[in-house]
Amino acid sequence: MGAPLRIRQVTLRPLEIPLRLRFEHAAAARSSADPLIVEIQAAAPYAQLAGFGETLVRVYVTGETIGSAMDDIRTVFVPRLLDFRPTSFPEALEFIEALPFEHSGRVINGARAAVELALLDLAGQAFRRRAVDAAGWLGLPGFGSPGSLRTARYSGIVVGRSPSKLRWMLRLQRWAGLRDFKIKVAVDGWEEQLQRAHAVLRGGLERGQYTLRADANAGWDAAAVRTALPVLEQFGVSALEQPLSDAHDDFLPLLASETRMDLIADESLLTMEDARRLISGGASRVMNIRIAKNGGLLPSLQLAAATLSAGLDVQLGCLVGETSLLTAAGAAFVEACPRVRFLEGAFGRILLRDDVTTRSLMFSVGGRLRTPPSGYGLGVTVNPKALERLAADRPMNLPL
Repeated sequence: MGAPLRIRQVTLRPLEIPLRLRFEHAAAARSSADPLIVEIQAAAPYAQLAGFGETLVRVYVTGETIGSAMDDIRTVFVPRLLDFRPTSFPEALEFIEALPFEHSGRVINGARAAVELALLDLAGQAFRRRAVDAAGWLGLPGFGSPGSLRTARYSGIVVGRSPSKLRWMLRLQRWAGLRDFKIKVAVDGWEEQLQRAHAVLRGGLERGQYTLRADANAGWDAAAVRTALPVLEQFGVSALEQPLSDAHDDFLPLLASETRMDLIADESLLTMEDARRLISGGASRVMNIRIAKNGGLLPSLQLAAATLSAGLDVQLGCLVGETSLLTAAGAAFVEACPRVRFLEGAFGRILLRDDVTTRSLMFSVGGRLRTPPSGYGLGVTVNPKALERLAADRPMNLPL
């Protein structure tokens, strides 16, 4: 048995990365990304190793802010890391799985995700294992490489403030071979945006080559969504994501009976308890799992297993502005999960004006991930100079 893997220091790095496009939806608008990067440095004899994790937090999703996430990592997670001293990858996974999802009655999924990914990255490097190997340890039936890596395709987005730019952006994505597209609704002008998107995609939608889904980000009430249903269906929308807030999940079965669109749960799905409640409710056909929202890779795989075993579909979603660190974690999810209906993210430098890794992970022709990570841990290399130039504030160093 080798020397235990122990931690020397944790560093928290809030970043600000300009976006090439402005994004707006019912809950927020943003022109820059604000990821929080967690670096965990090992102690001797692994002192040359460091693991990196990432989260993006949204107060309207988990209730977290960058400030609260940093406080929770400092006060809730770092004290626990004093006991992190595995001598094997399975021991590391056992410790990681036990990390908390709540503190003082608050959900802390975003903070947990960053710590979990950094530990997975570090332990994978130390014990020469890949993040996807965690699926075997979890013992989820049917999960494991190659999963849906060969079949899942990243989605395009309907974006553009002017009609001409919207059409140009959609045609560019269509020429790149993307076949699934997503539009934000429940915002001013969404009906006109939808009509323009339909005009560009109409032929492929009618032939079944493309899909178009809409995301309301919990921006409607029951009356508004009922008014929107015929418009969405008229213009080819096949799935509707989070039409109402989670406070109105009990209305979803009735809504599902009034539309031929599949309902997708997103903001309503934070925990395994939420998954069980939504599955038993019978209204949501698709569960939108997001690694940063749901607490990391391991709980995301467990949510996917519960979803698929119930006969429902999985969407691996993303948060606007994810860097290649979260894309790498998403690639591990896809490689482990046997079926993914919709897949989001991997825009890399297509969307971000900069990235934190030496190679920006992006989808290529047909929506496939260009050269998936294959190294140990998350399989990507972080560029220290990029972390410095993208810093939104001074790093917080937490020696152990």
